Amino acid sequence: MEGTYSYQQLYQFAKNIFLQIGCNDANAETATKVLLSADLRGVDSHGIARLVGYVRLWEAERINANPNISIVHETPSTATVDGDKGLGLVVAPAAMQIAIDKAKNVGSGWVSVKNSNHFGIAGYHAMMALDNDMIGIAMTNASALVAPTFSSEKLLGTNPIAVAIPSGNEAPFVSDFATTTAANGKLEILQRKNLDTPNGWVQTKEGFPSNNANELKNGGALLPLGSDRDRSSHKGYNLGAIVDIFSAVLSGANYGPWVPPFPAYVPMPEGMPGEGIGHFFGAMRIDAFRPASEFKLHMDKWIHRFKTAKTVEDHQRVLIPGEPEAEFEIERKANGIPLHESVVADLTELGKKFDTPFN
Repeated sequence: MEGTYSYQQLYQFAKNIFLQIGCNDANAETATKVLLSADLRGVDSHGIARLVGYVRLWEAERINANPNISIVHETPSTATVDGDKGLGLVVAPAAMQIAIDKAKNVGSGWVSVKNSNHFGIAGYHAMMALDNDMIGIAMTNASALVAPTFSSEKLLGTNPIAVAIPSGNEAPFVSDFATTTAANGKLEILQRKNLDTPNGWVQTKEGFPSNNANELKNGGALLPLGSDRDRSSHKGYNLGAIVDIFSAVLSGANYGPWVPPFPAYVPMPEGMPGEGIGHFFGAMRIDAFRPASEFKLHMDKWIHRFKTAKTVEDHQRVLIPGEPEAEFEIERKANGIPLHESVVADLTELGKKFDTPFN
């Protein structure tokens, strides 16, 4: 049944499951931290609700529990990484650390990844740069659920972009967004609640507007950021295409309609041109541009000015990217993480399968 669970309770359960599928302790710990960072930050669609999906991918032999993550090509500031079919939750932090290490040496680091899997929330990986006084960038392609502007075919994923920027006394600026009007996880949440979508989220398989949260199951598609041409969906299409190219065409991963689907029961695309899912990471040292202390002072000023902007109505406030998620994290660390009853049911069954009780 629906309830609220402590971070520690969910952490121990998820780590136990990752250990049960063969992850070593370090990989299980990393995967759990990345996974639950989504729940803490209020991104419920990408948190522990996805644990069952990762296990199914492992059962389908699409995930290597202990990958040999390797650099297959590099320069002082760049690298291409082969994730060896590992959990994206493990591959992505390793690749981001390579970008950070390169930035320490030469000012910036850029890493493109192939042969990986779904990596959780992009924001976690971008935020790894913050403690190093660096700007972090993370993006990934995903299975084709999105119809480009004027298309009735699904050719792109939700393809998120995250940028994390350090500040001084203010909370950091963390922008983490899908390049679609809504992420697929938002549809999944509406499906659990038996609710319709707002206008502009999905279209039918013929390309007509729809409000059916189950439209993708009927052959329909998500829409790019902007929703339709009159509302600049071509800009969302552009952003999603850039992510796809940086993440996959650059690294040797699959791209466009050939990206492997997250649900293990969906058949793999035919004629796949690459290896696995692709990611792209960047890290830039602030002091490669100006002293970090000066930059963070001015970031504080920037943030403060935007937070004090005049609003249309008195009860409103201008939010800084990452601010709602930071507030969720404080509240949920203190009071627990709420889980929908369908998620609890899935985790309970998963626990029975691996003799690891959920409750």
